[in-house]
Amino acid sequence: MGENMGNLRRTTMCGLLRRENIGQEVVLMGWVQKERNLGSIIFIDLRDTTGISQIVVDNTISEDIFKKAEKIRSEYVLAIKGKVRERQSINKDIPTGEIEVLVEELKILDVAETPPIYIKDDDNVSESMRLKYRYLDLRKPKMQANLKLRAKTSKVVRDFFYENNFVEVETPMLTKPTPEGARDYLVPSRVNPGRFYALPQSPQLMKQLLMVSGMDRYYQIVKCFRDEDLRANRQPEFTQIDVEMTFVDVDDIISINEKLLYRLFKEIKGIEIELPIKRMTYKEAMERYGVDKPDLRFGFELKDISDLVSNCDFKVFTSTIENNGVVKGINVKGYAEKFSRKDINSLEEYVKTYGAKGLAWIKVTDEGITSPISKFFSEDELNRILERLEGKDGDLLLLVADKLSVVCDSLGNLRNEVARRLGILSDDDYSLVWITEFPLLEFDEEENRYVAKHHPFTHPMDEDVCMLESDPELVRAKAYDIVINGDEVGGGSIRINNSELQARMFKALGFSEEESKNKFGFLMDAFKYGTPPHGGIAYGLDRLIMLFSGSTNIRDVIAFPKTQSATCLMTDAPTFVPEEQLEEVHINVLD
Repeated sequence: MGENMGNLRRTTMCGLLRRENIGQEVVLMGWVQKERNLGSIIFIDLRDTTGISQIVVDNTISEDIFKKAEKIRSEYVLAIKGKVRERQSINKDIPTGEIEVLVEELKILDVAETPPIYIKDDDNVSESMRLKYRYLDLRKPKMQANLKLRAKTSKVVRDFFYENNFVEVETPMLTKPTPEGARDYLVPSRVNPGRFYALPQSPQLMKQLLMVSGMDRYYQIVKCFRDEDLRANRQPEFTQIDVEMTFVDVDDIISINEKLLYRLFKEIKGIEIELPIKRMTYKEAMERYGVDKPDLRFGFELKDISDLVSNCDFKVFTSTIENNGVVKGINVKGYAEKFSRKDINSLEEYVKTYGAKGLAWIKVTDEGITSPISKFFSEDELNRILERLEGKDGDLLLLVADKLSVVCDSLGNLRNEVARRLGILSDDDYSLVWITEFPLLEFDEEENRYVAKHHPFTHPMDEDVCMLESDPELVRAKAYDIVINGDEVGGGSIRINNSELQARMFKALGFSEEESKNKFGFLMDAFKYGTPPHGGIAYGLDRLIMLFSGSTNIRDVIAFPKTQSATCLMTDAPTFVPEEQLEEVHINVLD
């Protein structure tokens, strides 16, 4: 059973003591990281959120304290009073390594069972165990550092927006189900039988209504919810930095957000990013990098060689081109010797996960070309391929033939995978780019209709509005994403503020007038009373923290995350509820 603190009150934190504190009397409180009993002296590493101090219990000072200290084990909670002195053997690995605290008073505030996971950063325990015992996992220095980084980032964001006349407004968590690209999490209403709220996928409609209300500049750091199939770095609930402004166009949104990004990088990472940030259209990004979130820290750009191989003897290429496909390649410049035949086979299996049927390759050496497909090409054709792909000695050319979407997806992701395998990416190197002029619509073959690339309220490029009915696939949007190191960390658009244009957009999406009114009637009604031009952006806060922390796992930057199956191993949510609770909300669960 633990003791109470009595008259002891903490005077400083464990990780803050330094040589200049020698001779001072201090009171420390924290958890036992480890203890070492040397017979007449006991060393204890005491840990709190700031770090570790070594404390010393000497049996010549007090036998009673020494006997109490002999019972201490890992993760016991202690309060100690003692004097700071110089440490005999300096530990250069920790900031407090030059001092120790000689104990004069000791209280065991609580005892602890042996933890199921070690409280250290490199414990190598399974993630399921980490999530089940999350409250222990969060004691680790790295995890606490991530949460502190998250808090600091949120403060920088709030300070910036406050200084720039934005108003923080909270929007409802219980709202109306609307089609925004993913399934809603539904909440049954007890007082309105058979009716449901939805948890917001984003505050999109509410923040647009705030612009209609004349709020002018809004922001919010807000939880969002999407009931979708999860991938490695997706969570069913996530946090957005949500922003909206009136009387603006694309350049205005980008300008203020570049200042925010500059502030974040300077205060969080100590880096002054170059402004203005590079811009690239969606079309250029897809042509050069195959994806709309290119990592610009390295080359390996896509080049189209369809025209060079349309008449070659390699039927894989010629039949693809005859069926309106394309042949593109990347040059892994200077790294040919890093890839064996086995490595290239592994890369072929990788591109197949993106729909490619295979991967052709050419190695350029000082002795000539090595390739299983070289026999299908004339010398002139090979030379033109090398010229187009800038192939020199030591280069590895990787080629995919298929329909355009598959080629872009395969090679776009392959260039990232190759860079990762080569280890040429640095967490301390940041490349930022705005991707602009996205397609307004894309055709969904399953639904057999056009769907919004971003959302139904995105404004078309002014010069493309005339094609909304005749050539909807050619219409570009006033939409933009901020991409950092190959991750889309934020995106937004200018919104439609004209009822007639919004109605045309709904029609292009296949919504009937009645369906549009049912889903978005309250927004359309609001637009009748004078709607200013407006637009905004939303950042994924979790992804920003991943970027700043160097983490590759989104669960490492969220205090209490869910698994890939959207469950919480710690609380066992979601779970079954009693029948009477279901009856209260008028729900009958089918077997």
